[in-house]
Amino acid sequence: MRKLLIIILLLTCSAFAASRVECGKVPSKYVGSDVSYCALLPPSFAANKTKTFPILYLLHGLGDNEQTLINSGIWNMVEDLQAQKQIGDFVIVTPAGGRSFYINAKAPAQTAKAAKQRAFNYEDFFIKEFMPQIERKYHAGGSRSRRAIAGISMGGFGALRTAFKYPQMFSAVAAHSAALIEKMPRGAENTPVGMILGSVFGSPFDPAYWESQSPFAFAKTANFNGLKIYFDCGDQDSYGFDAGARALDALLTKRKVAHEFHIYPGGHDWPYFAAHLPASLQFVSKTLKP
Repeated sequence: MRKLLIIILLLTCSAFAASRVECGKVPSKYVGSDVSYCALLPPSFAANKTKTFPILYLLHGLGDNEQTLINSGIWNMVEDLQAQKQIGDFVIVTPAGGRSFYINAKAPAQTAKAAKQRAFNYEDFFIKEFMPQIERKYHAGGSRSRRAIAGISMGGFGALRTAFKYPQMFSAVAAHSAALIEKMPRGAENTPVGMILGSVFGSPFDPAYWESQSPFAFAKTANFNGLKIYFDCGDQDSYGFDAGARALDALLTKRKVAHEFHIYPGGHDWPYFAAHLPASLQFVSKTLKP
């Protein structure tokens, strides 16, 4: 019996050892610099160099970076879920998003000074440069049925917006505590929220540009056929994003778009995100074609 237990432990340790995180950079002409990323490669990745994998793009929140999900222990959670067969084997990639909200920044007024500034078009980078290079490098994705996107807070905004704008590219989208504000209040540019959102929505902050770029703008007309949608939010969200989540639920319900939505007890913090991330990973895993 003891010998059998040792063998099982060795096999388990070997499986976890085969799983690894790999970080690198992708050059970009759209944002004017290299963009860092980290990828979690499943245990079976190293074992089979020719196998292709589904892929999940997991977008981080404001103030975080591509390594936050490693340092916070989320990668360990993913490994545990895969080891328990609660989710399948797929590559998870987190690009550095800075304060971009994963959109093309509003162009500044055409002045002599502005003409010298480089455009910051994160959306173009993500769709045209990042995804193709990552999917070639990790022999992953390649089609809608093998590609999903998810995010937390600012990343939830980015995930929903990207999936709603490009629904033909993703099989599923999931978001936790997404930065959802259906309509910016008058004078929002002078509020703490307007200041936090940064220059990508104009400098000073332009509420009209926010609304034109928000997930709501695309949810009103998108063809959601075949796109699986999940989002949740805490009922004590410190930014009031629970109101936006309820508004998005109402909009999708009115359009008769199938989706899964939850308001759970909790705030806008890591304990909340960590508690509910397994649910979205399981949701995504069911849609990704092995």
